[in-house]
Amino acid sequence: MLFPTKSSPLVFYLNGDKIVDEHVNPEWTLLTYLRNKRRLPGTKLGCSEGGCGACTVMVQRFDREKKKIVNFAVNACLTPVCAVHGMSIVTVEGIGSVAKGLHPVQERIAKSHGSQCGFCTPGIVMSMYTLIRNKNVPTMDEVEVAFQGNLCRCTGYRPILEGFKTLTVEGGAGGCCGAGMQSGGCCGGQAMKNGGSGCCMQNASEPIFPPELQLTEKYDTQYLVFNGERLTWYRPTKIEQLLELKATYPYAKLVVGNTEIGVEVKFKNCHYPVIIQPNHVPELVEIRVEDKGIRFGAAVTLSQIDDVLQEQIAKKPAYKTRVFKAIVEMLRWFAGKQIRNAAAVGGNIITGSPISDLNPLFMAAHCELVLRSKNETRVVQMDDSFFTGYRKNILKSEEILTSILIPYTKEDEYFWGFKQAKRRDDDIAIVNAGMYVRFSVGTNVIANINLAFGGMAPTTVMARTTASSLIGHQWNEGVVDVASKTLIEDLPLAPSAPGGMIEFRRSLTLSFFFKFYMIVQDELSTKLPYVKPLPQIYKSATSLYHRDPPQSIQLSQIVPNEQPDYDLVGRPVAHVSASKQATGEAVYIDDMPKFENELYLALVMSSRARAKILSIDPSEALEMEGVVDFVSAKDIPNHRNSVGGVIHDETVFAIDEVTCVGHIIGAVVANDQATAQRAAKTVKIEYEDIQPAIITMQDAIKHNSFYNDWIKILKNGDVEKGFSEADHILEGEMYLGGQEHFYLETNAAIALPKLEDGEMEIFSSTQNPSEIQLLAAEVLGVPENRIVVRTKRMGGGFGGKETRGMLVALPVAVAAQKQESNFLEKLISRLKRPIRCMLDRDEDMACTGTRHPFFCKFKVGFKSNGKLTALKLTMYNNAGNSLDLSASVMERAVFSADNAYNIPNVDFTGILCKTNVPSNTAFRGFGGPQGMMFCENVMDQVADKLGMDSVKLRTLNMYKEGDRTHYNQSLTYCTLSRCWNECLENAGYEQRLAEVQAFNKENRWRKRGIAAIPTKFGIAFTALFLNQAGALVIVYRDGSVLMSHGGTEMGQGLHTKMIQVASRTLKISSDKIHISETSTDKVPNTSPTAASAGSDLNGMAVLNACKTIMERLEPYMKSNPNGKWEDWVNSAYFDRCSLSATGFYKTPDIGFNFATKTGTPFNYFCFGAACAEVEIDCLTGDHEAVGEPPLFLAAAAFYAIKDAVKAARAENGKTGPFRLDSPATAERIRLACEDQFTQKFPPAPPNSYKPWSVFA
Repeated sequence: MLFPTKSSPLVFYLNGDKIVDEHVNPEWTLLTYLRNKRRLPGTKLGCSEGGCGACTVMVQRFDREKKKIVNFAVNACLTPVCAVHGMSIVTVEGIGSVAKGLHPVQERIAKSHGSQCGFCTPGIVMSMYTLIRNKNVPTMDEVEVAFQGNLCRCTGYRPILEGFKTLTVEGGAGGCCGAGMQSGGCCGGQAMKNGGSGCCMQNASEPIFPPELQLTEKYDTQYLVFNGERLTWYRPTKIEQLLELKATYPYAKLVVGNTEIGVEVKFKNCHYPVIIQPNHVPELVEIRVEDKGIRFGAAVTLSQIDDVLQEQIAKKPAYKTRVFKAIVEMLRWFAGKQIRNAAAVGGNIITGSPISDLNPLFMAAHCELVLRSKNETRVVQMDDSFFTGYRKNILKSEEILTSILIPYTKEDEYFWGFKQAKRRDDDIAIVNAGMYVRFSVGTNVIANINLAFGGMAPTTVMARTTASSLIGHQWNEGVVDVASKTLIEDLPLAPSAPGGMIEFRRSLTLSFFFKFYMIVQDELSTKLPYVKPLPQIYKSATSLYHRDPPQSIQLSQIVPNEQPDYDLVGRPVAHVSASKQATGEAVYIDDMPKFENELYLALVMSSRARAKILSIDPSEALEMEGVVDFVSAKDIPNHRNSVGGVIHDETVFAIDEVTCVGHIIGAVVANDQATAQRAAKTVKIEYEDIQPAIITMQDAIKHNSFYNDWIKILKNGDVEKGFSEADHILEGEMYLGGQEHFYLETNAAIALPKLEDGEMEIFSSTQNPSEIQLLAAEVLGVPENRIVVRTKRMGGGFGGKETRGMLVALPVAVAAQKQESNFLEKLISRLKRPIRCMLDRDEDMACTGTRHPFFCKFKVGFKSNGKLTALKLTMYNNAGNSLDLSASVMERAVFSADNAYNIPNVDFTGILCKTNVPSNTAFRGFGGPQGMMFCENVMDQVADKLGMDSVKLRTLNMYKEGDRTHYNQSLTYCTLSRCWNECLENAGYEQRLAEVQAFNKENRWRKRGIAAIPTKFGIAFTALFLNQAGALVIVYRDGSVLMSHGGTEMGQGLHTKMIQVASRTLKISSDKIHISETSTDKVPNTSPTAASAGSDLNGMAVLNACKTIMERLEPYMKSNPNGKWEDWVNSAYFDRCSLSATGFYKTPDIGFNFATKTGTPFNYFCFGAACAEVEIDCLTGDHEAVGEPPLFLAAAAFYAIKDAVKAARAENGKTGPFRLDSPATAERIRLACEDQFTQKFPPAPPNSYKPWSVFA
């Protein structure tokens, strides 16, 4: 058979417009096409693997069999643009705009404070929009399912769900945002008055499905070929064409949703020259009900399978659909909705991932597979012979999977599936399983049993020995004993097995079987009178997870009635950019239009933790078409290559040596991103490893690797005296893990060189523009006055962009300035071209640090009544391969290690570990949470030791008004006790404690815990010089105000707050006030937006500038008391009065000297308290909190988990203090419960194996 070779035109509709592209690149994703070719930047790139949902768009197609329009959300970052031929795409720009009006979905998220940094907002909007296009008034449960594939780093989801609730059944769907006073009425109510914004804006121009796509089927039946430079894409429409293609190209990849191949191409450097799209072949998308079950074509999507199985479950007898129910329940937690809408069942099977969620179910059910090639058709069962190795199976190279038959079950057959992951929604499995049992008719004697497990070997495996040993046994507790012994033999895991968590994974296999036993036993007991019923206290362990509708309450201060409408202070106004963010019109760095002659930069990073660089060979990269240059340390004089946040102990590009994986060695500059990134992977680095490579804090302690000049010590009183006075002394340790910042917008920068005087503009996603300016000037060898750094907004920061923005900004600046003789020995020229770089998620995570991991040794003395007499903490943090801000982080930790308690004698020491990991850096709380967490761990341990209620213990030791901290600062306006008491009262702590205790008595395998935690957090930079801010206020002749200040907007609403301050001071409406960006040529020498001080510092600077303006206008206001703002401004202008003013503020009366231990470090304190209740599954470590309080108060959830674990341990006869490190993962929770299952898997002796992972 001859295949067409001429490239087909790509035809689809985009926001109602027909697109015909004669020269499409088949390697492009839909996201690349939208952003680069159609210039629609509202759809964002957050992860490139379908995990965050920032790229969500709606796809529409016409289902000719059902004669209806089908709408579904997909990840544009994975969807190949060639796959949307004949479809309609709707992006966030297509449903509403600020100019034409917001769609109700956009309006709800904007007004409900559901958009903060805004980078995730377009994707969330499109997920919700798709949902309501499919169901006009959805339920809240359907909303939550729609958002499984959408991440929001800022909001905690509450305001998003609150806003969208008004569009649901539970919210009344009355067409109003419901944001008025007392949770009723419209947004015109006082609580949401927003300076002129209308109520519940509606967009009448709902995008319609293109009639052409409904009237003609030519786009569905076309045989398509898309030719690219490196790839050819085929879309056959007949089975014969497909089989011929596979015979001709046996190693071609079949792609439906691209959810696996797309990740391989992006992250594993794979290249597939031929791609075949099979989902227009009728046999592969057929769904047929047969006598034995339901047959699904291999290209049927997981969402389609879910829908069909649910329909069958509703129609058929319950016993007949047990396999269906297990699959539906598993699909509920399989990836996100966008992935399920795109991914095909055949792709999941053939990929053969050892942690596939569906393959264990298919294997346990012995599903039937039809395999076809050009010359043969064969039917095989999906059993333990199907997978032959890691991601390998029995298919021949020319064969394809055409269908799978999922069987019905008989009355004596039982089936279930299990999955344990680190989180419930959209996460890969740690271990999963499918379990099937058939009994001899009318008995509980096992006739056949299949136990399939994922996550326990390189393939999905069947526990054959266990199955054989169980056949013939009666279904009673004896089968648990038998299986517990044989599963250990069936499913061995070496201590160094990939994935780690060995004891946990092995214990899960027993826990899953025990759960299966209980589920089946419970059902058998209702049918066979001689079968012993499951004890009531066991039954909660068999229940399906149920998510209650989210409930929340937010209280806002009501301003006085006499407060003028223009005065926004105290009003809960929406984020000033919320509407732009909801429509995709808010501009982030990579959304900026490309400059003429712009180039793209891709980083080359170290693959070794500690090594000498013997050679760097970029020759292969430089030979690639489209590559312009390679930049490295050779392009910067050594004295200018030295940079850093506090001390200059880092480099722009590595010189001679690398000190961590991710250390930047050089960069490739090319015409576009794809070329630059592809070329960067070809640069060859030759290393010579240096030993030891120090990774963990324990390594650093062992090798005495510290930043010795930066040790932080705070003492108060005499701890030895305190210990001598104590009735009890406890000693212990605790580890706190790091945390990825995961700002949705990765680090990004554009360098725009000017044509004279060494000037350059740098657009940077940074919390600290002035530091980027300073470092860029130093590296480029020019004064700071030649560098302007501009930041409009960031897609999140969380501290991660306080200093680490330099990792991108400085390389692009060097590349933009570089003078070189290119590799063809052409004339010497200065590049002088704009350079852009936005890191991919994997690149960002590789080269930037995290929250500091901490390790603490403690010793505490206390009286029998619970009063603490002395506390000694020795804290270590993993600083990484440079100092960065680690010393300041440790300062905050030793300042905060008392948390909320007046301890008379303390000795807090902080030591910085120098390691070979990327430099860890600022993160929300900045060391405070770690110090407070260690203190709360001590309180918890003391309460356990004394058998005392932890709330009473905390109350006994709590600070009061006028007390002094261990650094001798007096607590004034101390509302700590008030917060604490109100929290306990509002939470109904005593009643809930009693309910928790009752629940724990009534449930053996599920436990609840409750905890309340107070907090005290000091506000100020501990580095005195940073406590300053500036502002510039400009009034134009028409009365409009342009304002700039030293803070940066990263979603926290800083610009909004500054406008509130200005609106009150200038006595004008907020719509007259505009903040364009933060720029170092408007406000110089800015402090980073950090330390929870941005509003205080910049707000006072804005106030100062606005007061100056008002003082200048005062004579004109007095001379024309009935005039308007514009009149006074014009009078001042014609009187030659300056209408611009700078403002400045420095925090008074603060400053602490660590050398002398004197001074006042903080301007004031924030106090708070939180109560959390959780429930854990003692068999798996699964856990659910009723809510995660803000700030450090999320620790309440951790200690509630620990309280629940304590109840589980008590059930197993274990009492007293125990160690639980943070974060409280399912693994740590499960192993801490310690029962008959975990005891079968003691950890391997230390140093007897090479661990798969370590705790840094």
